[in-house]
Amino acid sequence: MDLKAYFRQIRQIEQGLEDPFVVIVSEPTDDGGQAGIRTEVPRYIAAKMMVERRARLASAEEARRFREEQTEARRAAEQLAAASRMQFTIAPAKPGKQ
Repeated sequence: MDLKAYFRQIRQIEQGLEDPFVVIVSEPTDDGGQAGIRTEVPRYIAAKMMVERRARLASAEEARRFREEQTEARRAAEQLAAASRMQFTIAPAKPGKQ
């Protein structure tokens, strides 16, 4: 393996990516990697995985759907956390009144 060519490819791909974080889609690998798993990663990691043929850049539609799903999951987690922070005070009834 030519390391200079390897790192040159990574730099070229990284420079072609505009956003600091991009969505990639995993590819099947011989060591058991599953295809179709979407992840948001920094440009360098995305470029490295693309050079190693472990992932591909997600299409605009795939990236949009992924970010919408992440936003919805975050919203649901925040609602669950807010519900667990709710406090109730139970005050006993005044004597003589029931």
